[in-house]
Amino acid sequence: MSSASTRLRVRLALALGAAKVRLIRQPARPTPPFTELVRIESDPAYRALFCAEVDAALEDRLATRTAAVEEIESAAERLKALIRHGDHGRAA
Repeated sequence: MSSASTRLRVRLALALGAAKVRLIRQPARPTPPFTELVRIESDPAYRALFCAEVDAALEDRLATRTAAVEEIESAAERLKALIRHGDHGRAA
């Protein structure tokens, strides 16, 4: 009985392995162009979610750019102060 159950386990493992290989080799079905756009236009709830995500991404981008500009302006002011006061040894 042990031999029969071992053979069954081996066959099952081989069958599962073959199925896995077959699934991996099959290319994913490409989505038709504009599928996302059609969903955005036709589904008000999805449109609202999409617009909220776009707004949040734009706000994040603006905050990141604003912070970068502030850092650059601050560094520029420190550099100007160093140049004006001639304290070149404190540049670091």
